[in-house]
Amino acid sequence: MTTDPEHPVVNGELAELRRRLDVAHARVEGGLTLLTHRTEETVKELDDLDTRIKTLEHARWPLPAVAALTSVGALVLAVWQAVGR
Repeated sequence: MTTDPEHPVVNGELAELRRRLDVAHARVEGGLTLLTHRTEETVKELDDLDTRIKTLEHARWPLPAVAALTSVGALVLAVWQAVGR
C-alpha cells in the first residue's frame, strides 16, 4: 500500500475501519439469517394453509348439484300438481 505524504495512514484508523467493516458484515449476515428464517416460516404457513384449503374444498357440499336437484324436484312437484288438478 502506498501512502501519500500529506495523508499518512495510521494503524489505528485502519483498525477502526476494519472493525466497522466487521460490524457491518455481521449485521448483514444477521439480517440474511433472519430473512431466511422468516422465509422458511412463511413457506411452512403457506403449506399449512394450502392443506387446510384442500381439506375444506374436499368436504364442501357440491352446491351446483344440490341446486340442480332442488330445481328438478320443484319442476316435478309443479308438474304433478298441475296434472293432479
